[in-house]
Amino acid sequence: IGSGYKLLQDIITFVNPQLLKMLILFIKAKDVPNWWGYTLACLMFFTALLQTLILHHQFQYCFVTGMNVRTAVIGAIYRKALVITNAAKRSSTVGEIVNLMSVDAQRFMDLTTFLNMLWSAPLQIMLALYFLWQILGPSVLAGVAVMIMLIPFNAFIAMKTRAYQVFHSMQHKDARIKLMNEILNGIKVLKLYAWENSFKEKVLAIRQKELIVLRKTAYLGALSTMAWTSAPFLVALTTFAVYVTVDEKNILDAETAFVSISLFNILRFPLNMLPQVISSLVQASVSLKRVQNFLSHDELDPDSVNRNNTVTVTVVNGKFTWGKDDAPVLHNINVMVPQGSLLAVVGHVGCGKSSLISALLGDMEKVEGEVSVRQVVLTRDGTIPLFYVRYRYRYHKFGYLQRVSLARALYSDADVYLLDDPLSAVDAHVSKHIFDNLIGPEGALKGKTRILVTHGISFLPQVDNIMVMVDGRVSEMGSYQDLLKQNGAFAEFLRNYALEDNMEEDEASGTAFPPLTYRLTLVQNGLMVQYSLPCASFNRQMSIMSSDGENPRSRSVRRHGCSQRKHSETQDKKKPREMEKLIQAETAETGQVKGKVYLEYVKAVGILLSVVICFLYGCQSAASIGTNIWLSEWTNDAVTNSTMENVQMRVGVYAALGFAQGILIMIASFTLAMGNIGAAKKLHFNLLTNKFHTPQSFFDTTPIGRIINRFSKDIYVIDEALPSTVLMFLGTFFVSLSTILVIVSSTPIFAVVIVPLAVIYVFVQRFYVATSRQLKRLESVSRSPIYSHFSETITGCSVIRAYGRHSAFVLMSDIKVDENQKSYYPGIVSNRWLGVRIEFIGNCIVLFAGLFAVTGKDSLSPGLVGLSVSYALQVTMSLNWMVRMTSELENNIVAVERVKEYSETKTEAPWEVEDKKPPPEWPMQGNVEFNDYSVRYREGLDLVLKDITLKVKGGEKIGIVGRTGAGKSSMTLCLFRLLEAAGGEITIDNVKISEIGLHDLRSKLTIIPQVRLSNSASMKHLFGGENLSVGQRQLVCLARALLRKTRILILDEATAAIDLETDDLIQSTIRTQFEDCTVFTIAHRLNTIMDYTRVLVLDKGRIAEFDTPTNLISKRGIFYGMAKDAGLAQ
Repeated sequence: IGSGYKLLQDIITFVNPQLLKMLILFIKAKDVPNWWGYTLACLMFFTALLQTLILHHQFQYCFVTGMNVRTAVIGAIYRKALVITNAAKRSSTVGEIVNLMSVDAQRFMDLTTFLNMLWSAPLQIMLALYFLWQILGPSVLAGVAVMIMLIPFNAFIAMKTRAYQVFHSMQHKDARIKLMNEILNGIKVLKLYAWENSFKEKVLAIRQKELIVLRKTAYLGALSTMAWTSAPFLVALTTFAVYVTVDEKNILDAETAFVSISLFNILRFPLNMLPQVISSLVQASVSLKRVQNFLSHDELDPDSVNRNNTVTVTVVNGKFTWGKDDAPVLHNINVMVPQGSLLAVVGHVGCGKSSLISALLGDMEKVEGEVSVRQVVLTRDGTIPLFYVRYRYRYHKFGYLQRVSLARALYSDADVYLLDDPLSAVDAHVSKHIFDNLIGPEGALKGKTRILVTHGISFLPQVDNIMVMVDGRVSEMGSYQDLLKQNGAFAEFLRNYALEDNMEEDEASGTAFPPLTYRLTLVQNGLMVQYSLPCASFNRQMSIMSSDGENPRSRSVRRHGCSQRKHSETQDKKKPREMEKLIQAETAETGQVKGKVYLEYVKAVGILLSVVICFLYGCQSAASIGTNIWLSEWTNDAVTNSTMENVQMRVGVYAALGFAQGILIMIASFTLAMGNIGAAKKLHFNLLTNKFHTPQSFFDTTPIGRIINRFSKDIYVIDEALPSTVLMFLGTFFVSLSTILVIVSSTPIFAVVIVPLAVIYVFVQRFYVATSRQLKRLESVSRSPIYSHFSETITGCSVIRAYGRHSAFVLMSDIKVDENQKSYYPGIVSNRWLGVRIEFIGNCIVLFAGLFAVTGKDSLSPGLVGLSVSYALQVTMSLNWMVRMTSELENNIVAVERVKEYSETKTEAPWEVEDKKPPPEWPMQGNVEFNDYSVRYREGLDLVLKDITLKVKGGEKIGIVGRTGAGKSSMTLCLFRLLEAAGGEITIDNVKISEIGLHDLRSKLTIIPQVRLSNSASMKHLFGGENLSVGQRQLVCLARALLRKTRILILDEATAAIDLETDDLIQSTIRTQFEDCTVFTIAHRLNTIMDYTRVLVLDKGRIAEFDTPTNLISKRGIFYGMAKDAGLAQ
């Protein structure tokens, strides 16, 4: 249907030039009645109106078809992703598959819209050439030759631009964003070391390379704009010059000139579209191959598991692999699980326990053997009653997911339950409760068939049978007692982990029972013994540890990483509630963009430069009008028969005006590009500078993603999207303006209808822009859930299949796609709505230009009528694009607003204060004094340090201890002024630190911080190493401190994660190399500070005790209690 409409529209397109020819002949002929002229004007209007309606019908069909194609492709990819084999998953990552859904599906959609151009463009070209030949004869070939020559020129520019964007611009952009991500992740360390300037220079160096590429792209863009703008003129010039010079009889009159120009204008569209359609076709064919490759991946065999047997679970001579070409993972598996029994599967990490579960689900490739898992009646919600609870590692902090999964499994009332280590991340009490009340012999699932993969050996005596796996084979199987008697792999397994078993009796008294992979810590009689459980021979490490606020007399068995954090976890659970208030939701502007945002951008470009750009565009339009007026005068020579005398002069001036227009548009484009790049540079620089000067509290309360978004998406819009929008907007605005000026100057009475048409235009434009803006927001908001749901589906597809929720998830995906289409479809319709109304205004301009030409036929020359009506015929496109560009401009200018917002956040104190600079050798002694010092983290929060007063002499070694939250780390942050005083002051060697610049202060202090950077690249930049362990990172920091060698050293000890050897090395280095320095150590292990000069004990932000370690122990206060608990005092 769309093709039929397109054919009809192509034919009607050529009617208006013929009507224009008749109108010009009517003006020439004095004896033709006026009604004929009015009829021609009305016919031109109705033809244009018909063309509008047909064109938009065709677009509607094409866009809806494209939308359906996209939906079908997304649906097919989603359905396939649920059933592909594991080997296929390895060849297609989640990112790649999401790309298939977003990028490739979109390409099919774009192609569908313009696919008709493949036959329509050649048809239009042939028709245009036929009509041109009728008017100009062979001379037309000169014009066509120019057009054809311009195609490779434009294609070359497009290729170069694409190469710059893809290979250079994106490369630099990625490098810059990666570096920014690292900087923001390590911003605290940057501030502590006063490294902001060097990192700012690194970012600006990459940014400079990015701007060079942008500049080159802009130059190419300016050339392309010149070629695009000058093309109609060059074609007209060569054609008319050849036409009048080849034969003296060829006279350039009004109908010849202006009908030819309107035909050349028609010819421009297919000639420019054809390369784009071919390029789109090539891209779509690449996408088609990618989608085909994915859809032809191997699928899991649904019949690999027999569902129709009488025994619930059996495997006979099973051999399984993850991929057809991979080596088998499970060999010779023979299992029979009777109805209602509980089978435990045990074995070392990597022995094939989880693979066995996957094999029972049918997720693995069956090489040989038989698998039967009994099929029972579907439950009410349509789930197959076979359940699979998988331990998802990233949620293990609260074991939350396991509990939800177990509850879901229980409610679903299945016959067979496959439980893949669901107790591993919950603590001992919870795991015991779950086993006793749910999985065990007296639990809610008794009578069901349960296969439990577990590391917890305390439950093994209560199960019916135990299967021991070693290297993908069943090594033993039987009851607990039988296996102990056999004295095989199972008995050895128990001996290895005997310690754990012996601890079961303690469980009732509240001690934690660990899974095998955790390190265990026994704090008993003042000694901490660490057992590395997976090893057969226990690796003992002696260490003494401060109890950090526990009851000094408590003896406990604690699991590192779980029970030890129970106390802090309860605090952590409370924290998010506070954080929700601290991390404010990002504000999104609604409604119209404020005028001052546009003004900010104009200021960034430069007010003078902005005026120059507008002036150049005005001059270019004037040259364009001048060219056409000159052509109009030239055609009037035919009336006075003075054609031949003036040919040289006419062609010369016409050429000069045309070339002037081309040069002016190029200069205007260059200037605009330079202005835009200057603005982009300035806006990015201000944003970067502000972020380096922003206090730490801002980074504590603002998600990094939000800041990165400003540096990536918003800067990209300012760099690339905004300049092209501004260029298009200015171009269409001046074309529309010059059209109105030409028509008004030809027929002044036309000014009367400008006002009502302008009112309608502004109304339509405002209505469309507001609607379009909201629809775009809705469309982008509803697009993300499609991809996030898809990513989650891929990672959990084995669970989905196990629960038989395949259809439900497909339906969920379809609903999410439909939700997206709900906001996409109105977008298509709103574009059609806009197109019809704007083109109607354009058609009215054609109508009135024609009517007024007829009215004033006695006073108008044919040339002026031709000029006026041919301008009117091409104004429709300009008006249409102007509305779209206004909408785009409004959407894109928001990026300036967002960047500006983050360029004006509150900054910290200046880095250097010239009149307060301390002497270069400061601090000489290293004396530190706190006077009534108080501090809070942020405005509105409680004080974390209250009225701290103390004096430390140079060279003293001070240990700082206290319970969690006592204010130990806050003290160090205050020395560096990462936190500013709420009261009182700190002086170092008689210099008040609040009065000097931050860099002057921070560069004269050294800290060995707790290094917790999330990625290796940050380590590489910030600490000169990749993939380092925590201990190695501490040593790198120590080396840095040795090189820096300042009089004051702050050591924020990096918790018990460091082994004793590294700790001793750090402590001995500090004692020898920093002997004459003032050292503050936040101590987590009390033995490291027992030989310090004095120990400061903090409690709830106040000084509780401050004296030598010996005196503090003799006073029997807080420090004595901590030392006794750590086994350092009796």
